[in-house]
Amino acid sequence: MNQKSLPVSGERSACPDFTDKQGQYLAFIWAYSVINGRAPAERDMQRFFAVTAPSVHQMVLNLERNGLIRRQAGITRSIELLVDHNCLPVLHPAKLS
Repeated sequence: MNQKSLPVSGERSACPDFTDKQGQYLAFIWAYSVINGRAPAERDMQRFFAVTAPSVHQMVLNLERNGLIRRQAGITRSIELLVDHNCLPVLHPAKLS
């Protein structure tokens, strides 16, 4: 699990726990949003990670259930990262087969 601490207003606050795979998805969401000025679609994650659409959707549901992201129902590209980007791991390039 990934856990780091950050100083917040003079106090130390723990970053949320997430798996390495979840961390990669969170890092991708953050990087994509910074570069493109909007949140990624699930299709963007599917392409980057070279996985199936159901795999990406399950990950998005898990991230949302764990309070790491928020989405707005019925609105595309509405993923909002709820984790400080300083808590995120370095995004690794997708492995090509």
